[in-house]
Amino acid sequence: MSRLRRAALPALLLSLFCTIAAAVQPLDFKDAAEEKRFQSLTRELRCLVCQNQNLADSDAGLAGDLRREVFDQMRAGKSDAQIKDYLVARYSQFVLYDPPLSGSTWLLWFGPLLALLAGAGVLVVVVRRRTAALAHKTPAATAPREEEDW
Repeated sequence: MSRLRRAALPALLLSLFCTIAAAVQPLDFKDAAEEKRFQSLTRELRCLVCQNQNLADSDAGLAGDLRREVFDQMRAGKSDAQIKDYLVARYSQFVLYDPPLSGSTWLLWFGPLLALLAGAGVLVVVVRRRTAALAHKTPAATAPREEEDW
């Protein structure tokens, strides 16, 4: 059993090293302006497998592939809008961190406001009903009795 452990340890360390090395994908930028543009663009795009992370911050494999795709398209001379349009055509508007207002995203933009207004409406109805119920009670039932000393 000891021999098996000794043989497995280097194999485990090697596989761990390969995994870490594969996760790091350095990109060769021409200049600082290109790197800044890349960082800005990847912050505007959502990782499709992560919960609320952009491409710049995600460690997922798909995010790495999408970063490489963005980089390749930048190198091909495409504008930011063209790159976003390409990704939206492939993955829908979910890939955009700040989707534009359209028929399919109106609930995303106005849903919280509608929920707030509905809650305020429910609160108003409940308060009015309670006020009306208290107003309809007889004064004798709501007045303190003489034998009660406060």
